[in-house]
Amino acid sequence: MSRILRALVPLLIALFLISCASYRIPKTLDPDSREFLSQVRYLISRDEHKVFLNLPGEKERKAFIETFWQKRDPDPETEVNEFKVEYLKRIEEANLLFKEGTTPGWLCERGRLYITLGPPDTRETYPRGVTFYGIPTEIWYYGFFQVVFYDSNWSGYYQLAPESAAQIGELNKTQVMLRPQVSPDDQAGDFPVEIAKTNEGEATIRIRLPYKDIWFKTEGKSYEATIEFSAEAYDSAGKKVWQNEKSYPFSFNQDEYREILRDTLLIEMTIRLAPGEYSLELNLKNRTQGTSITKKEKLIL
Repeated sequence: MSRILRALVPLLIALFLISCASYRIPKTLDPDSREFLSQVRYLISRDEHKVFLNLPGEKERKAFIETFWQKRDPDPETEVNEFKVEYLKRIEEANLLFKEGTTPGWLCERGRLYITLGPPDTRETYPRGVTFYGIPTEIWYYGFFQVVFYDSNWSGYYQLAPESAAQIGELNKTQVMLRPQVSPDDQAGDFPVEIAKTNEGEATIRIRLPYKDIWFKTEGKSYEATIEFSAEAYDSAGKKVWQNEKSYPFSFNQDEYREILRDTLLIEMTIRLAPGEYSLELNLKNRTQGTSITKKEKLIL
């Protein structure tokens, strides 16, 4: 996604968990107001919703709608409101991808997540289950964060798995940013690497990984994950001349988990070799989730 959409205001992902039945739109509203409230159910705050319903007439509600979108415009200098365009585009895409029976795709659980977080980095579909005796399953990956949907009744209706709902509920309490859509010029699944030469023949590799991007498994009232980082260095002939690895196991209670989601995991590793030019192969793995990302860098000592 463009740099403009990366600067969007935080969204409360709890709105994702609001069911269609619980989101009531007064029938006394005019058609345009009803359509607006229906479309922005994943965006509008409770205070905004209350103010809108208390406005005296259509004229005031029309002004509110215009201001609502203006406040979310990432670049007011342009004629197009990129945020509004992107949001409505996701609704259209969700309707095409996730319709279940007579329920429009954007009101189904997969559609709601697609709209609030954007398309996943990876979407795995298992129409006959992950295992021989399994049930239809979809697994979505947003970086290290995993979301699972099950069609428990083989009916074509997918529901968010309980463990995934718990993860989203916790992330909501930290007001996670709207997940950007991955475009061809983005490096999906990438992680930032800093390589700083400290002395002759010595350098430090640093990776800063936000805890909110790490997928944690819930075990009772604890949240657990193990992050592993490994690095290998190859000389100009392609021969491996150095390797190292580190492991970072985590286990947090609920309060600790909420607190660390505001922080960043710092991974550091020192490499010492003879002066020269090397190729680095870096691997970051979430052992708990079973996913890994590999990246190559140049190193000059």
